[in-house]
Amino acid sequence: MHGIGGQPALPVILLDTDLPENAPADRRLTDSLYGGDDAYRLRQEMVLGIGGVRMLEALGLRVEKYHLNEGHSALLTLELLRSSRAAAAHGSNLQDAVAAVRRRCVFTTHTPVEAGHDKYPYPLAEAALSGLVSPDVLRTLGGPGHLNLTRLALALSGWVNGVAERHAQTSRSLFPGQEVHAVSNGVHACTWTAEPFRRLFDRGMPKWRHEPELLTRALNIPDADIEAAHADCRRALFDHVKALPGGAALDPGRPTLGFARRMTGYKRPGLLFSSIPRLRAIAREFPFQVVVSGKAHPHDEAGKQAIRQLQAWAAELAGSVPVVFVPDYRLQAARLLVAGTDVWLNTPEPPLEASGTSGMKAALNGVPSLSVLDGWWLEGCEEGVTGWAIGSRDEEDARGHAESLYRKLEQTVLPAWYGPRPKWCAVMKAAIAYNGSCFNSHRMLRRYASEAYWS
Repeated sequence: MHGIGGQPALPVILLDTDLPENAPADRRLTDSLYGGDDAYRLRQEMVLGIGGVRMLEALGLRVEKYHLNEGHSALLTLELLRSSRAAAAHGSNLQDAVAAVRRRCVFTTHTPVEAGHDKYPYPLAEAALSGLVSPDVLRTLGGPGHLNLTRLALALSGWVNGVAERHAQTSRSLFPGQEVHAVSNGVHACTWTAEPFRRLFDRGMPKWRHEPELLTRALNIPDADIEAAHADCRRALFDHVKALPGGAALDPGRPTLGFARRMTGYKRPGLLFSSIPRLRAIAREFPFQVVVSGKAHPHDEAGKQAIRQLQAWAAELAGSVPVVFVPDYRLQAARLLVAGTDVWLNTPEPPLEASGTSGMKAALNGVPSLSVLDGWWLEGCEEGVTGWAIGSRDEEDARGHAESLYRKLEQTVLPAWYGPRPKWCAVMKAAIAYNGSCFNSHRMLRRYASEAYWS
């Protein structure tokens, strides 16, 4: 089997409880993500953590290290304790068993706020986990007050990391005394590089698919080739937008700002639209257009309202700033957006952006970011070189960010797009060479392997 770009494909094993031999209530446990009440969610996480370990053992796989991504799978640590016969251990026996589990577990946290971590009342957890570990062991490891799956993972993992430098700092403040390393996220370069740029890289850097660090050589790509590849990507996006029901024709003579991600409050999808008159004024001097997309969590009513509000703003700006909302935000739409826009916009509320990856995907296609300095962009932003910052590192005020965004658009970003093309091409190439070569999954996995798995 081969994956994207001819690279080897790895099997993905899915857990499903919808089997005839299961009780009716259990068959529904894998129906929906984040569904149901606390009892339903806890049972889902038992399937993932405990069931996942048992499934791997049933398949005959010998696991050296378990890598827990977020606290959802943290119950696997209790299954490892149970299998080591430490279910009701005390004193030095428990300490030895915990140390053995810690040697086998690596934990990556993604959530920079305490409220975002799964917690369950101990009476519920003790009833559900009866026979796995004793109540005393559960309360010793799970944190005070409630069973906190993040604290459980921290207690039973020998190596812990956040997903960006700032996120690791935030996590250390959330969990004082906990050693939290930083491994900044990365995206799979070949997956997120659009076909026109793949062909371009193949010609000048034929091994880039396996060694993305070779993308530093993008600085040597002729401007005409960068422009041609991006023009193909723009055309693909514009054609997709035009084919939508009631689709609009985007103007190839205007720069396109792109914004696409999960619609939720801390992402602040409305920051760009804080002042409609200001946007109109900027567009009179430097015409531009905006393409937005995203989905809200089924239970996030505020996120759904944000999508409705974006469409209302689009109607209000009609005739001055074209704003197109692309529905059905999935992989295909995301690929078109990160490659076919001209500037990638990211406006999270600091410090809530643990990492963010959409700007990394855009950078692989020569699309620079205009972003708040949070998550990965604190490490990836070289002002005026790889893109531009909204506000300063320590600024967290929404009003200040909005003003900075408008000022940067009006005085820097849009004039640069309308200015001499060689200067704009230099920013596009630097985004690939400095951001694309670094913020990729090859670099990320090498760091996990050398620092977490083999240490």
